[in-house]
Amino acid sequence: MSDLWRTTFIGFFVGIAGTGLGGMMAFVLKNPTKRFLSAIIGMSSGLMVAIVTFELIPEAFMVGGVIPTAIGIAAGACLASYLDVFITHIHKKRFNGKTGYIKTAILLGVGIALHNFPEGLAIGSGFVAEARLGIGLAVVIALHNMPEGLAMVTPMRVGGYSRWKAFLLTLLAGAPMGFGAFIGALVGNFAYGFIGVCLAFAGGTMLYITFGELIPRAQDLHRGRISTVFAILGFIFGMMISKTF
Repeated sequence: MSDLWRTTFIGFFVGIAGTGLGGMMAFVLKNPTKRFLSAIIGMSSGLMVAIVTFELIPEAFMVGGVIPTAIGIAAGACLASYLDVFITHIHKKRFNGKTGYIKTAILLGVGIALHNFPEGLAIGSGFVAEARLGIGLAVVIALHNMPEGLAMVTPMRVGGYSRWKAFLLTLLAGAPMGFGAFIGALVGNFAYGFIGVCLAFAGGTMLYITFGELIPRAQDLHRGRISTVFAILGFIFGMMISKTF
């Protein structure tokens, strides 16, 4: 039982530390120009697409197969679309103009939380199979979560959230990884089929949020090419992270 709680603690730590390191950007964003923010959000969108393309979807293919992956992506995108409409309807007076970026941050936080749960399953299952595998997965996932924290904190700061509030919310988005690690450690290797579907589902939510929220927000901030250029740079950087670690 002590191994179970140790694995759960590692999952919580990896999720919170990974997104938190990216969220520390909140303390750097003091009085950024719109052009700079457009570049950061553009880069974040490129990073998100790279993570989905080179991490989530290939892993979902390998674990669950093509059809379950396609269904998972579609279901994740549908959920994100529903949340988009629901949040906009509930807070239609709140999310106008500048505060619309808060809606983007909320949707992105939900997507990151959904993404972190199956990654926690992978960590927990990895520790059951072999301690070295679990540790390796934990290190890689922590590194990959850094750009997600950055992607989440930037629209929150643009929307007017304080540095500490934005930072703490990025930590909260990483917490579901601990729950995933707990369940993954309980069910062991049998969790891998479920992990594949969850990864595809999370990938669908991230794609919807990136194409429907992050990229349009970056264009709204600055009409030049800066967001497009940095989106491509972010994609390349995300690809290098995925293939290096």
